[in-house]
Amino acid sequence: MLGVIDPDLPYSSRRQPVMGDNAVATSQPLATAAGLAMLHKGGTAIDAAVAAAMVLTVVEPTGCGIGSDAYAIVWDGKELHGLNASGRSPAAWTPERFSGGTTMPQRGWEAVTVPGAVSAWIALWRRFGTLPLSEIASPAIRYATEGFHVSPTIARLWGMTGPELSVQPGFADCFMAGGRAPRAGERITLPDHGATLRLIAETEGEAFYRGELAERIAADAAAHGAALTLDDLAAQEPDWVGTISTAFGDYRVHEIPPNGQGISALLALGMLDRHDWRSGGPDATGVTHLSIEAVKLALADAAEHVADASFMRVTPEALLDPAYLDRRARLIDPAAAGDPKAGQPGPGGTVYLSAADAEGRMVSFIQSNFMGFGSGVVVPGTGISLQNRGAGFSLQPGHVNEVGPSKKPFQTIIPGFATGAQGQPEMSFGVMGGPMQAQGHLQMALRILGHGQNPQAAADAPRWRVNGGRKVAVEPGFDPEVVAALQAMGHEIDVEPPEAVFGFGGAQIIRRLGEGYVAGSDPRKDGCAMAF
Repeated sequence: MLGVIDPDLPYSSRRQPVMGDNAVATSQPLATAAGLAMLHKGGTAIDAAVAAAMVLTVVEPTGCGIGSDAYAIVWDGKELHGLNASGRSPAAWTPERFSGGTTMPQRGWEAVTVPGAVSAWIALWRRFGTLPLSEIASPAIRYATEGFHVSPTIARLWGMTGPELSVQPGFADCFMAGGRAPRAGERITLPDHGATLRLIAETEGEAFYRGELAERIAADAAAHGAALTLDDLAAQEPDWVGTISTAFGDYRVHEIPPNGQGISALLALGMLDRHDWRSGGPDATGVTHLSIEAVKLALADAAEHVADASFMRVTPEALLDPAYLDRRARLIDPAAAGDPKAGQPGPGGTVYLSAADAEGRMVSFIQSNFMGFGSGVVVPGTGISLQNRGAGFSLQPGHVNEVGPSKKPFQTIIPGFATGAQGQPEMSFGVMGGPMQAQGHLQMALRILGHGQNPQAAADAPRWRVNGGRKVAVEPGFDPEVVAALQAMGHEIDVEPPEAVFGFGGAQIIRRLGEGYVAGSDPRKDGCAMAF
């Protein structure tokens, strides 16, 4: 555990790291404030995380909703817990249902799997919360019913995505009042959303999966010829799955086991740790090249092998076996870009938030509707916007991630956590943003755990993103000399314009600092970190 931090902010930044005995970092200030309010009331970090997550469904609907999926990693003060609250496909989703297509539907009811976020909120609160659920839900209910001012980044995303989704059931009535998306600074209300959150709090989630709300979801699905039923909703159970991990430098980085892509971050970090990443700083050409090559190999493995854990043909343990990581790491050429394919081990739109309290509890939490407003479907009169996680399935016959009944799809959303050599908690972190997430986890771990940067500096730093083959996108703030050197190695570099929509993700980070914490929040988003 650190007692001091490096205060240097070497990149363009409008923010400072914040420090205190309690901390919350989210992608929207109202959510951060809601989490902090729970801590001021004597609640736990888990109470804070659930309150912030509920608020985010209201104030950042472009990234999440009541119909999201969710995952969490929790340090309870003594040990680490992992929660997988992603939903399964409808029982009627056979491969034959989607025959004739080459890819899964991305919008509409045929992309909707059982939403799991509500089950995550309840599971976390029941196990680790101390405040009444009605109190935890009260900020979100208030913003939904009394109104909130739309923040600038969300207004931009709303305006970009909203019009095309207006054809989806229920979307325009909920999100396009007056026939348009709200502008930055406009005050809007979502009264149906508030009523639904109140009912969820009053029934401890029962109404959503087996009661009034479940009936309305299933009825709307049936009205549109969709397969989702009351039985599918009632079968939802969040799973306490623990974590998987790998060593990186003097630390261990933890992720949730598949069906998520967290194992990609571990594979990449494990391979990178077998090369000399210490000889240059985090922005050095050689370190950046090695990191990119490790990510390529990791993503190739994930695309081939990761799915619902019950259907995987190789285990996470086999993929993370040191001998396998040794073999994969040897494929990295320190001087040239590669175009790797998957290996074969031997047998055997998203919001992220972090919260920590003075008693030592820390939470890494992520929830998502995927692809910006998810499926675009909103259940009439409820404000429930539904994710499109079904789009994560494959239609390739025989693939481990092939669509099937009551099956979890491959998911991009991943919370991250790091512990020290003695198992002590060190960092709760995440980088929302589709395929950027595992790549972002590596970049944050390299900068903070590997090179000692403070969380705000690491969040500010220009990022890169592997786009397939030898293609790599970088932000405009990238050092031109490094870009030129990478190109000379064979990387095909695209400097992505600033107006690109979260192509490089959004980080929220809390790190232990002696007896307290230091937190940072990504300037690419509207949010902030706060502490006291």
